[in-house]
Amino acid sequence: MAILRSIFKTTRSLSARLLLLTVLFVMLAEVLIFVPSVAFYRQNYLTRKAEVAHLAALAVLAAPDKMVSKELKEELLFRVGARSVVFRSANTKMLMLSDDMPAGVDETFDLGEMSPVTLIGDALSALSVQEDRIIRIKSPIKDVSTASLEFVIDEAPLVAALHEYASNIFWLSLAISLLTAFLVYLSLHWLIVRPMRRLSDSMIAFRRSPESVETGIEPSTRLDEIGVAERELQILQARLRFALKQKAHLAALGTAVTKISHDLRNILSTSHIVSDGLSQVEDPRVQRVVPRLVDSINRAILLCTETLKYGKADERAPERERFALQELVEEVANLVTDLPDKQIAWHNEIPSDLVVFADREQLYRVFMNLVRNAGEAIDEEGLIKLSAITRNDQVEVFIEDTGAGIPKAAIEHLFEPFAGSVKSGGTGLGLSIARELIRAHGGDLKLKKTDHTGTIFAINLPS
Repeated sequence: MAILRSIFKTTRSLSARLLLLTVLFVMLAEVLIFVPSVAFYRQNYLTRKAEVAHLAALAVLAAPDKMVSKELKEELLFRVGARSVVFRSANTKMLMLSDDMPAGVDETFDLGEMSPVTLIGDALSALSVQEDRIIRIKSPIKDVSTASLEFVIDEAPLVAALHEYASNIFWLSLAISLLTAFLVYLSLHWLIVRPMRRLSDSMIAFRRSPESVETGIEPSTRLDEIGVAERELQILQARLRFALKQKAHLAALGTAVTKISHDLRNILSTSHIVSDGLSQVEDPRVQRVVPRLVDSINRAILLCTETLKYGKADERAPERERFALQELVEEVANLVTDLPDKQIAWHNEIPSDLVVFADREQLYRVFMNLVRNAGEAIDEEGLIKLSAITRNDQVEVFIEDTGAGIPKAAIEHLFEPFAGSVKSGGTGLGLSIARELIRAHGGDLKLKKTDHTGTIFAINLPS
């Protein structure tokens, strides 16, 4: 009883719903068995009556002049439980036995012409009838197709027998249903509900404290779907726990990098002023070194600025305008064509009449990052080519280089800050910022192809 009270403690419990549904479905199955069994019980009852009536008719036929004493007639009618018995042949109708004949009968049933549906309907009608009816039963005689029996009986004994049989069947069915439901419940509770409760408890504990190792689930050795779910949940929890720790470390690192970049930018600004002063010196050796020094300082300042912007996540919304894309791209050409230690061919194949609707400054930063990366991917000499096509209200721009390609280890985290750097010592901010700016325009930046022959990036922009 304590188990049942705990099961029904709350209707929201999966265990309680499982038990109730099991009882309901088993009872439904028993009802489908109960109704035909009652119908066939009634048919067997009447068939036995017909057999006894046939024997009584044979006793009368065997008597001299087909006459029996009053005492024997009453005994035969009592054994049959009928008011009268009539024998029918092909051409005759003979009243074999009779007692107090009723003025009329309420219903007539033919045992030779009863389908299962008719039997069920007659049985339900007998169970639901209120008054005591007198019924006539017609029964064919076995092996004699031209002869039959008719007997008139009171339906009350039949109804009483049906009620007793139905009551017995009901209580037996209820007991079987409850026992079956309880056994099915115990099986399903052990095989499904308990493991699912264990899964849900682990999920709740992990949600409350995802960093704690103690909240992780210990999978069982089951080979079914629940065992698979337990193992997959353990993997998911482990990966998420690692990702949360990594995010926390990256957040702390980002804060430190932002502070360092802020101070370093101030230092580099001072160095930039000094380098401007050096550019005034007429010494040829100084003049050869100063441009490279200035360029390096400018790059360092730009890197610090981008790091600060990324750390603050303060990119403004695009201020769109219409402008020729070819002219914008040409402005970044000197990033690679003026490199003193490399020979890079520049091919700007973007149509001169191609106009885009975008933020010019932000798009310049995107191409500056991509073109600079392409130049750094080329060792000594190579080619950088930019082209564009218009397709379905979209402008697709391709940035292609003939460098050594991107290493496989870097492709998976290519657009992640501080994780997707291709070159040694890089931060991976360039591609991350470029994709962020393009997506702010409603487009996307993707790696289209990379191998030992070179790399192609594709920019999709709404036209």
